[in-house]
Amino acid sequence: MTTIRLLDAPHARAAIPDLCDILIDCVNGGASVGFMQPYGATDAEPYWQSVAENVATGAPLLFAAEVDGSIVGTVQIGAAQSPNQPHRADLKKLLVHSAARGKGLARLLMQAAEREAASRGKTILVLDTATGSDAEAIYPRLGWERVGVIPDYALWPQGGLCGTTLFYKRIA
Repeated sequence: MTTIRLLDAPHARAAIPDLCDILIDCVNGGASVGFMQPYGATDAEPYWQSVAENVATGAPLLFAAEVDGSIVGTVQIGAAQSPNQPHRADLKKLLVHSAARGKGLARLLMQAAEREAASRGKTILVLDTATGSDAEAIYPRLGWERVGVIPDYALWPQGGLCGTTLFYKRIA
C-alpha cells in the first residue's frame, strides 16, 4: 500500500531516520542534490533536523511517500517567497530510495505537492535539476516546461562540474 502524506513538524522529526536513509542512498547513488560523497548519517541528520524545524513554520512543506508503512520517498515545496512572489513556490529535493523506484512514487509525490501548492494559492512552481541526470527526464513527463540550462552550476556528488536545467509548471 502506498500513501503520500504532508508531514507536520512532529511527524517530520519522527521520520528523520528514514529521510536520512533516502538522502544517503540518493547522494551516494550520484544524485546532485546539494551534497558531496562520501555521504553518511552524520551528514544527513543535521540537514533533516533543520528541515523538520523549519516545517513548524510552514516553510517548507515536506511530503513523504510510504510503502507498506516505510518512508521511501520525499519532496519539498518551498512556499515562503518574497512579497512580490506570493503566487510562486520552489519544488525541492524530489528523492526516492533506489529500492523503491519504478513504482510511480515520484509522480505521486509531485501530484500531491502540486495539489497542496495550488490549495495555498500558488499558481506557478519552479525547480532545477542536474542536467543529464535521470531526474531530468521525469519532469517533462509530468507536464513541466524546460526553460534552459545553466552550465557549470554545481558539482556532481563525486566531483566534476554539472549544469542545471530549469523547469516551471503552471498549476492553476
